[in-house]
Amino acid sequence: MTLSFLKWLKFNFTNTQTRLLLILTIAVFMIIIAVGMTTYYSSKSVLQQELSEPQHQMLRISMNDIDEAIRESDQIAVKIALNGNVYKFLTNEIQGSYRNITELLQFLETLISSTPFIKSAYIYDMERESMVAFPQGYSSNKANFPDSDWVGVAAELKDRPMLVKQREIPAGSGKSVPQITLYRKIMLSKQLKGIIAVNFKTEQMFEHMLLSSVSHLDSHRFILDTDNQPLYDLGNYAVGEEAVGQVLTQLEGEQLGEFKHEGKLLLASQIISPYTGWRYLSVISQDSLLANARKIRDIVFVVSLLALVAGAASITFYNAAAFRPVRRMRQLLSGYDRERISPELIDLEKITGQLLTDHAQQAINLRQTLPEASSKFLTDIYTGNMTGNREIGEKWSRYFKDWSDEPLAVAMLSIDDYDAWCERFKKSDHSLLKFAIANIIAELLSGQWRVLSADLGRDRMLVMLQPLEPGRDIRAAATIQEALAMIPRLLKFQVSAGVSGYQEGFMRLQQAMQEAEQALEYRLYRGYEYVIPFEEISGHQLPESPSEEHEVMAKLTEAIEAGSGEETRKVLDKMLNRIKTEQWHPSSALNFLEAVADTLERIRLNRETEGCGIEMSGLRTMHLEAAWTLLRRQAEALAEWFGSLLLSKDFILCQQMITFMSSHLQDPVGIQEIAGHAGIGTSLASQLFKQEMNDTLHGYFTKLRMERACELLLDTDYRISEIAYMVGYQHENSFIRVYRKYKDITPGKYREMMRSRRDSLLGS
Repeated sequence: MTLSFLKWLKFNFTNTQTRLLLILTIAVFMIIIAVGMTTYYSSKSVLQQELSEPQHQMLRISMNDIDEAIRESDQIAVKIALNGNVYKFLTNEIQGSYRNITELLQFLETLISSTPFIKSAYIYDMERESMVAFPQGYSSNKANFPDSDWVGVAAELKDRPMLVKQREIPAGSGKSVPQITLYRKIMLSKQLKGIIAVNFKTEQMFEHMLLSSVSHLDSHRFILDTDNQPLYDLGNYAVGEEAVGQVLTQLEGEQLGEFKHEGKLLLASQIISPYTGWRYLSVISQDSLLANARKIRDIVFVVSLLALVAGAASITFYNAAAFRPVRRMRQLLSGYDRERISPELIDLEKITGQLLTDHAQQAINLRQTLPEASSKFLTDIYTGNMTGNREIGEKWSRYFKDWSDEPLAVAMLSIDDYDAWCERFKKSDHSLLKFAIANIIAELLSGQWRVLSADLGRDRMLVMLQPLEPGRDIRAAATIQEALAMIPRLLKFQVSAGVSGYQEGFMRLQQAMQEAEQALEYRLYRGYEYVIPFEEISGHQLPESPSEEHEVMAKLTEAIEAGSGEETRKVLDKMLNRIKTEQWHPSSALNFLEAVADTLERIRLNRETEGCGIEMSGLRTMHLEAAWTLLRRQAEALAEWFGSLLLSKDFILCQQMITFMSSHLQDPVGIQEIAGHAGIGTSLASQLFKQEMNDTLHGYFTKLRMERACELLLDTDYRISEIAYMVGYQHENSFIRVYRKYKDITPGKYREMMRSRRDSLLGS
């Protein structure tokens, strides 16, 4: 039997895992024992030190409250001593004046009734041994006053102006009760003329000394006078006078001490009041304090024994089961790195560590790309590339796990006067400046908001906001205004913003974006660096296109081509005044501004190879006055240029040919007919037209036909074949081919694109 056991033991101990498990079990057993014992004695010491501090603080708090009550009572005694009626009481020959006594009692009643911890007050005349008291009244002799045994306290006052001590007062049936009284001398001409006694209500005075409602430790607290006689005590653990005396003897002025009494270990803390000289003492039974620590010590010892037994049992019975997962891991990892796996499985740590490192690196990469993916999510919703509810919901739950279901708000930021901004800063700095804007907003708003920014290109940025505290009423517009105020100071340019109302849930994000964009349009009237909430403009009427837009454009074109700068200014200023007076909807006003810019561009393109340089989108970032000044300057420059041309005879001939072409767009007119109308030959006509208009007759005639075709496509419902015939093409295919050459788009797609754009502007 013994031999078989030894063989079994030898067989198991040849296994590395078995030896390791046994060694670890014994080591853990010893560590648990050592840690348990060390923890017990350390925790005992720490508990004593840490518990003494709150006990000391509790004593100090009680002392401060009681000292404050005594100090307030002393002030009342001073007020009594300085009262004029008291002076009359001590100095008048006729002491029992009804008026004086009545006023004095009323004065005492006022003071005592306003102080909850004062029961009564006495005024004693040392010479005539008379007394005034509230509520007792006036007594001509102390022998007639029921509570007069205290008058001998004058000898104890000596050089002290005030004294607080406990005394016994009769309570009837031959019994007496303790009473704490404050005594103060009344000095007249440096002579002791009287004594004021203020009697305290014991319970109200010591009401701040309460037992702990959380801790259930056995403790007792005492207040001792200057003679170490108990004034008040409170506690759930009986401590006799003998134990108190032993505590005071062993403390010897120290604030903390440990001692034994009747076989029990006690922990004492004390503090002495510098104002009254009273001693505040706290005594705690360490048996209740250390009861749990002893339990922990015993439990740790038992657990260590159980751990040893469990370790031995696991070696005997569960060796195979314990290492089955390890062997399974080895099989799974064998395909990962076969050469690095040894029979002892020690290399599992390295391989697993490598896998975890790879996983951590992938997690870092995901965290770095998450902000970009979140911004792309907002951009796709804004551009309409993502409309499916399921797709939006899936990406929201994936990208915005930290966001809640609280309402969302969207702020649409736009750089003011974007074209001027582009000229001021290098193109390579544009992305960096927008990144700085996003950082400023995130830094200033992160304390109260969840914030996500997305760059929409050119002047636009989108900021999605959600309050961190649910249900808190925070105005998003005010918060954005504070953030935008920092941008001019730090980045030296201005940004405006439109802010949507709160929308319930991410499915209404697109509506919030539209609201923010509509609010931003009112920058046209309000100016730069404004934050415009959607609530302020939501009640405004929908945009309406001015019916006479084509008439105004025709007048403007006529004035410019006539070279009249004054007439050009009149046409523009008249429309500006109308826009201001009628307060057009911003989208209508912006459409009109863009129509003016488009007209100026078309006039310039008809005469030169380069455009007038006005960006349509740039007008949408400008204030109305600034945009109008820019357009007026361009129009006046064109009018001046045309005015200089009108002095040229060759230009007049070219204008005659242009007028002829404009009136014969539908007819099959050739160069000979055009030159014949001007009264010159075809060769000279082509040469003059090329010189003055920087274009060929055929090319310019075709351009006029394409511009007319654009107007018919947008403003009428004629078919493509009908429009082709109206601009001089007999075959629809020929017209489509030429139109695509000049406009890079087919007539049908142009009509669809322009009408959808116009409808979207009207709908917004």
